[in-house]
Amino acid sequence: MAPGAGAIVAPATARTHIQAWLAEFVVGLNLCPFARPLLGADKLRIEICNDSNPEQLRTAFLRELDLFQRSSEGEVATTLLAFPAALENFEDYLDFIDECQALLVMAGLEGVVQLASFHPRYQFAGEPVASPGHYSNRSPYPIIHLLREDMLTRVLADGADPDEVPLRNIAALEEIGMQELQRRWRELFHQPKRN
Repeated sequence: MAPGAGAIVAPATARTHIQAWLAEFVVGLNLCPFARPLLGADKLRIEICNDSNPEQLRTAFLRELDLFQRSSEGEVATTLLAFPAALENFEDYLDFIDECQALLVMAGLEGVVQLASFHPRYQFAGEPVASPGHYSNRSPYPIIHLLREDMLTRVLADGADPDEVPLRNIAALEEIGMQELQRRWRELFHQPKRN
Protein backbone atom coordinates (compact mmCIF):
# COMPACT_ATOMS: atom_id res chain seq x y z
CA MET A 1 0.00 0.00 0.00
CA ALA A 2 1.29 3.46 -0.88
CA PRO A 3 1.61 5.96 1.97
CA GLY A 4 -1.01 8.60 2.58
CA ALA A 5 -3.76 9.31 5.04
CA GLY A 6 -7.00 7.47 5.46
CA ALA A 7 -6.06 3.79 5.77
CA ILE A 8 -4.86 1.56 8.58
CA VAL A 9 -1.23 0.64 7.96
CA ALA A 10 0.84 -1.93 9.81
CA PRO A 11 3.08 0.00 12.22
CA ALA A 12 6.26 -1.62 10.83
CA THR A 13 5.28 -0.59 7.29
CA ALA A 14 4.47 2.96 8.37
CA ARG A 15 7.80 3.21 10.22
CA THR A 16 9.63 2.00 7.10
CA HIS A 17 7.89 4.68 4.99
CA ILE A 18 8.71 7.37 7.55
CA GLN A 19 12.35 6.31 7.83
CA ALA A 20 12.67 6.33 4.02
CA TRP A 21 11.13 9.81 3.90
CA LEU A 22 13.50 11.03 6.61
CA ALA A 23 16.54 9.58 4.86
CA GLU A 24 15.73 10.65 1.30
CA PHE A 25 13.81 13.91 1.74
CA VAL A 26 14.40 15.42 5.18
CA VAL A 27 18.09 14.49 5.50
CA GLY A 28 18.87 13.67 1.86
CA LEU A 29 17.71 17.09 0.65
CA ASN A 30 19.03 18.74 3.85
CA LEU A 31 15.58 20.16 4.66
CA CYS A 32 16.27 19.95 8.39
CA PRO A 33 19.88 20.49 9.43
CA PHE A 34 19.06 19.11 12.91
CA ALA A 35 17.74 15.71 11.72
CA ARG A 36 20.90 13.99 10.47
CA PRO A 37 22.33 12.98 13.89
CA LEU A 38 19.00 11.41 14.92
CA LEU A 39 18.41 9.41 11.74
CA GLY A 40 18.33 5.76 12.79
CA ALA A 41 19.11 6.58 16.43
CA ASP A 42 17.24 4.84 19.24
CA LYS A 43 16.30 8.18 20.76
CA LEU A 44 14.24 9.07 17.66
CA ARG A 45 10.78 7.77 18.56
CA ILE A 46 8.38 6.99 15.74
CA GLU A 47 4.91 6.15 17.05
CA ILE A 48 2.02 5.05 14.85
CA CYS A 49 -1.61 5.73 15.79
CA ASN A 50 -4.04 3.83 13.56
CA ASP A 51 -7.11 5.25 15.30
CA SER A 52 -9.49 7.57 13.49
CA ASN A 53 -11.86 8.75 16.22
CA PRO A 54 -11.03 12.33 17.28
CA GLU A 55 -11.05 11.42 20.98
CA GLN A 56 -8.61 8.56 20.33
CA LEU A 57 -6.35 10.93 18.36
CA ARG A 58 -6.30 13.39 21.28
CA THR A 59 -5.55 10.53 23.68
CA ALA A 60 -2.68 9.33 21.48
CA PHE A 61 -1.23 12.84 21.36
CA LEU A 62 -1.54 13.33 25.13
CA ARG A 63 0.01 9.91 25.79
CA GLU A 64 3.00 10.80 23.59
CA LEU A 65 3.27 14.28 25.09
CA ASP A 66 3.31 12.75 28.58
CA LEU A 67 5.91 10.14 27.64
CA PHE A 68 8.01 12.80 25.91
CA GLN A 69 8.05 15.20 28.85
CA ARG A 70 8.74 12.38 31.36
CA SER A 71 11.67 11.01 29.31
CA SER A 72 15.17 12.38 29.26
CA GLU A 73 16.64 13.60 25.99
CA GLY A 74 18.95 10.58 26.07
CA GLU A 75 15.90 8.30 26.09
CA VAL A 76 13.66 10.19 23.64
CA ALA A 77 15.22 13.16 21.89
CA THR A 78 12.31 13.75 19.52
CA THR A 79 9.05 12.03 18.57
CA LEU A 80 7.21 11.64 15.29
CA LEU A 81 3.58 10.71 15.92
CA ALA A 82 1.96 9.49 12.69
CA PHE A 83 -1.74 9.05 11.92
CA PRO A 84 -2.08 6.83 8.81
CA ALA A 85 -5.82 6.15 9.30
CA ALA A 86 -6.93 9.70 10.09
CA LEU A 87 -6.67 13.37 9.22
CA GLU A 88 -6.61 12.80 5.47
CA ASN A 89 -8.13 16.22 4.89
CA PHE A 90 -5.41 18.86 5.31
CA GLU A 91 -7.78 21.42 6.88
CA ASP A 92 -8.91 18.84 9.46
CA TYR A 93 -5.25 18.13 10.18
CA LEU A 94 -4.53 21.85 10.72
CA ASP A 95 -7.49 22.04 13.13
CA PHE A 96 -6.07 19.05 15.02
CA ILE A 97 -2.61 20.67 15.20
CA ASP A 98 -4.24 23.78 16.68
CA GLU A 99 -6.03 21.60 19.23
CA CYS A 100 -2.77 19.84 20.12
CA GLN A 101 -1.02 23.18 20.55
CA ALA A 102 -3.79 24.26 22.95
CA LEU A 103 -3.40 20.99 24.89
CA LEU A 104 0.36 21.56 25.08
CA VAL A 105 -0.24 25.06 26.52
CA MET A 106 -2.82 23.73 29.01
CA ALA A 107 -0.26 21.13 30.13
CA GLY A 108 2.18 23.94 30.91
CA LEU A 109 4.67 22.75 28.27
CA GLU A 110 4.78 25.83 26.04
CA GLY A 111 8.44 26.80 25.77
CA VAL A 112 9.45 23.25 26.69
CA VAL A 113 7.99 21.28 23.77
CA GLN A 114 7.51 22.56 20.24
CA LEU A 115 5.24 21.00 17.63
CA ALA A 116 6.06 20.80 13.93
CA SER A 117 3.57 19.67 11.30
CA PHE A 118 3.90 17.39 8.27
CA HIS A 119 1.17 16.05 5.97
CA PRO A 120 0.97 14.27 2.59
CA ARG A 121 -0.98 17.24 1.19
CA TYR A 122 0.82 20.01 3.05
CA GLN A 123 0.27 23.38 1.45
CA PHE A 124 1.55 26.69 2.72
CA ALA A 125 -1.09 29.42 2.84
CA GLY A 126 -0.79 31.88 -0.01
CA GLU A 127 1.47 29.65 -2.10
CA PRO A 128 0.42 28.27 -5.50
CA VAL A 129 -0.77 24.66 -5.41
CA ALA A 130 2.08 23.63 -7.72
CA SER A 131 4.80 25.21 -5.57
CA PRO A 132 7.71 22.82 -4.94
CA GLY A 133 8.16 24.47 -1.53
CA HIS A 134 5.25 22.44 -0.12
CA TYR A 135 7.52 19.37 -0.16
CA SER A 136 9.48 20.80 2.78
CA ASN A 137 6.53 19.79 4.98
CA ARG A 138 5.11 16.86 3.01
CA SER A 139 5.32 13.45 4.62
CA PRO A 140 4.01 9.96 3.92
CA TYR A 141 1.32 10.33 6.63
CA PRO A 142 -0.08 13.13 8.80
CA ILE A 143 2.63 13.59 11.44
CA ILE A 144 3.05 15.70 14.54
CA HIS A 145 6.70 16.20 15.42
CA LEU A 146 7.44 16.81 19.11
CA LEU A 147 10.72 18.66 19.63
CA ARG A 148 12.54 19.69 22.78
CA GLU A 149 12.96 23.47 22.90
CA ASP A 150 16.22 23.22 24.88
CA MET A 151 17.66 20.84 22.28
CA LEU A 152 16.76 23.29 19.49
CA THR A 153 18.30 26.13 21.47
CA ARG A 154 21.59 24.21 21.76
CA VAL A 155 21.62 23.40 18.04
CA LEU A 156 20.86 27.01 17.15
CA ALA A 157 23.67 28.18 19.43
CA ASP A 158 26.04 26.37 17.06
CA GLY A 159 25.29 28.99 14.43
CA ALA A 160 22.21 27.70 12.58
CA ASP A 161 19.76 30.47 11.68
CA PRO A 162 16.18 29.18 12.06
CA ASP A 163 14.79 31.93 9.83
CA GLU A 164 17.15 30.97 7.03
CA VAL A 165 16.14 27.27 6.91
CA PRO A 166 12.69 27.70 5.27
CA LEU A 167 14.03 30.17 2.69
CA ARG A 168 16.93 27.83 1.82
CA ASN A 169 14.51 24.89 1.59
CA ILE A 170 12.17 26.70 -0.78
CA ALA A 171 15.07 27.76 -3.01
CA ALA A 172 16.50 24.20 -3.08
CA LEU A 173 13.10 22.62 -3.81
CA GLU A 174 12.33 25.14 -6.55
CA GLU A 175 15.69 24.34 -8.13
CA ILE A 176 14.80 20.62 -8.12
CA GLY A 177 11.35 21.41 -9.55
CA MET A 178 7.90 19.96 -9.02
CA GLN A 179 8.12 17.21 -11.65
CA GLU A 180 11.38 15.87 -10.26
CA LEU A 181 10.10 16.02 -6.67
CA GLN A 182 6.96 14.12 -7.69
CA ARG A 183 9.11 11.54 -9.48
CA ARG A 184 11.34 11.10 -6.41
CA TRP A 185 8.29 10.79 -4.16
CA ARG A 186 6.74 8.09 -6.37
CA GLU A 187 10.07 6.28 -6.59
CA LEU A 188 10.59 6.46 -2.84
CA PHE A 189 7.27 4.78 -2.18
CA HIS A 190 7.09 2.73 -5.42
CA GLN A 191 3.90 4.44 -6.57
CA PRO A 192 2.86 4.27 -10.23
CA LYS A 193 2.66 7.57 -12.08
CA ARG A 194 -0.81 9.17 -12.06
CA ASN A 195 -2.14 10.33 -15.42
